[in-house]
Amino acid sequence: MRAPLLVVDLERRPYGEVLELQRLLARRRLNRELADDLLLLVEHEPVVTLGRGTRGTSLPLAPEQLAQRGVEVFEVERGGDVTWHGPGQLVGYPILDLTAHKQDLHWYLRQLEATLIAALGRLGITAGRNPGLTGVWTGGRKIASIGIHVKQWVTLHGFALNVVNDLSGFDLIVPCGIENVVMTSVARERGWRDDPAALWRETRAAVIGAFADTFDRQPVEGVLDAIEPGERAL
Repeated sequence: MRAPLLVVDLERRPYGEVLELQRLLARRRLNRELADDLLLLVEHEPVVTLGRGTRGTSLPLAPEQLAQRGVEVFEVERGGDVTWHGPGQLVGYPILDLTAHKQDLHWYLRQLEATLIAALGRLGITAGRNPGLTGVWTGGRKIASIGIHVKQWVTLHGFALNVVNDLSGFDLIVPCGIENVVMTSVARERGWRDDPAALWRETRAAVIGAFADTFDRQPVEGVLDAIEPGERAL
């Protein structure tokens, strides 16, 4: 029998709140206060995050200018360059103990890519890797971004899959520091023919199923109260 994967749907929340929640849960997983791996799923309000590899040219607008457009900016500990999150984008934050999987960061990145490639395959979208670049692509267009941080083999941060989001948010940045990259989404690749709410549910199910299969875990839907007894995270 496969070990459990607790899946917690946070719905739509500001980035800063979920960042602190990730850090709290990662500490609890590291301290063995949480027995099982977790996958947090969330939509964010518009936000730009700057990873450790962010270059000055990747953020054409100053944070003050972005704030005037209602977009927050956060410098975070994950790897990679700049990215954008917003409503309609499915963001996943796995809190995994890699000592129970494989203690190899490159393996973990490739596993996240494999998860999203498999999930997109379930949605009828052929996707793959772009040699030398982390993330997932389809037809030369980027559909998912990945940026991780690992502390003593416990993971935080994760992936962002464009589902039904307005892709114009990426025009504010140089996504992942890649010049002239074309961003796409599940909705665009499916021809915008699906009801957005139904497509979101279908994509969410595909991602959970693919993640569980890739990491050999049994998904169990959970709630925050069940994993934060006596502790206020937000």
